[in-house]
Amino acid sequence: MRCPFCAHDDSQVKDSRPTEDNTAIRRRRQCESCGARFTTFERVQLRDITVVKSDSGREPFDRNKIERSVALACRKRGVSQEQLDQLVSGIQRQVETLGDAEIASARIGEMVMDGLRQLDSVAYIRFASVYRDFSEARDFEEFASSVREIGNRDSDEG
Repeated sequence: MRCPFCAHDDSQVKDSRPTEDNTAIRRRRQCESCGARFTTFERVQLRDITVVKSDSGREPFDRNKIERSVALACRKRGVSQEQLDQLVSGIQRQVETLGDAEIASARIGEMVMDGLRQLDSVAYIRFASVYRDFSEARDFEEFASSVREIGNRDSDEG
């Protein structure tokens, strides 16, 4: 594994353990050249998946993009890193087990929305505001009312 500090090609694994949600292996490494320590994560990748964007552009599926979006939506919301990791891992598993080599970015966005709706309503609205391109305060109001209605129905059923 290449060192992120000095770009040397060799490093030693000092410690290896599964992540909390058992979807990856966390490895502590030490560069053989500069001695710097760093962490890597090893995950199973079932197949290469291409994301088809709304403008018909294509790019490889990137778990990190989902992680960044979800983390931004959940910022200062009291959602633990473990909950974020579980959400992102669940979305990645859904994408990989669909069996298709291509997936529309809109479908991934809906998966993220579904996960955030169950996790935190404010994070859900934050993500939706960007994903659905809210342009006016009225857009927020309408969406927030629909979230309240869904929440009331869910609590009435429980």
